[in-house]
Amino acid sequence: MDALPQLKLLRPATLAEALAARAAHPGSQLLGGGTDLLVNFRRGITAPAVMIDTTAIAELRSIEAGPARLAIGASATLAALARHPGLQAHYPVVAEAAHAIAGPTQREMGTLGGNLCLDTRCIYYNQSEWWRQANDHCLKTTGTVCHVAPGSRGVCYATFSGDLAPALLVLGAEVQVHGPARPRTLPLADLYIGHARHDGGGDGKDYLSLAPGEMVTGVTAGNTPGLRSGYDKVRIRRSIEYPVAGVAVALRRDGDVLADLRVAVTGTNPRPVLLAGTDGLCSGQLDERVLSRLDELVRDQVMTMKTTFTPGHYRRRVASVLAQRLVRRLFGD
Repeated sequence: MDALPQLKLLRPATLAEALAARAAHPGSQLLGGGTDLLVNFRRGITAPAVMIDTTAIAELRSIEAGPARLAIGASATLAALARHPGLQAHYPVVAEAAHAIAGPTQREMGTLGGNLCLDTRCIYYNQSEWWRQANDHCLKTTGTVCHVAPGSRGVCYATFSGDLAPALLVLGAEVQVHGPARPRTLPLADLYIGHARHDGGGDGKDYLSLAPGEMVTGVTAGNTPGLRSGYDKVRIRRSIEYPVAGVAVALRRDGDVLADLRVAVTGTNPRPVLLAGTDGLCSGQLDERVLSRLDELVRDQVMTMKTTFTPGHYRRRVASVLAQRLVRRLFGD
């Protein structure tokens, strides 16, 4: 890795100051924990002249997690989420996902907003400058070809690897966005515009729906009575590594009947994938037929592109096994 380039660091104390700084410096980037961003600086992937540190803004560090409602500011740290008693009691999928990210040191620095807006990645993009020069630059940097899928006709297949997005998607979360225009709230799923499947609009290069100058300031979600939730993932090492595949599940059981099922996957596509069709698996008992159909849904909606050092078909199989394992565990709890 190379030394950090020269840059100007701004540290606003209020959200209004942060928005003013964004407006005054259109090419600036937001800095939360910097656990991914600073590595990309050293690799020469990005080099903004101005960075805006949001961690001093008290209103963005709040965490509210009660039996009726969840509200988290974008600068809340991953460590704070993992150990928050309200999240552990009422929204365990969020606490488990936060605890699974990187290692203890990174969790003390990383933030909710940074993880939700995590840059997409692949084995051709997340390399040093000299490596990219030797192997030809990819479409996501200054090249013209996606080396993951050379015949993609200008579509980037870098994958999204954030852990908190799938956890919040199964809770039906909404995201709050502030920018030059009036604040807006949108379903978390609509924050991501990369491919949900092998076809569709958007890609790994343009994967967020944020307009210029906009920033994520927090997320909210209501609590569904009786909803059980959990998160699990597989990675090459037990810490530090991004997921080969990560899966969040939320379900509701009514006696012996599976009354509600939501499954979301990360680390596989250029966006977190909230599986479509899981409602068709409900209203009956949890049996092998349901699990087999769940396997089909995962295989149909998870990409097989080789964006990591593991084969794409292995990642898809891992996602299916994790989903079935979580459903069994949560239904039996």
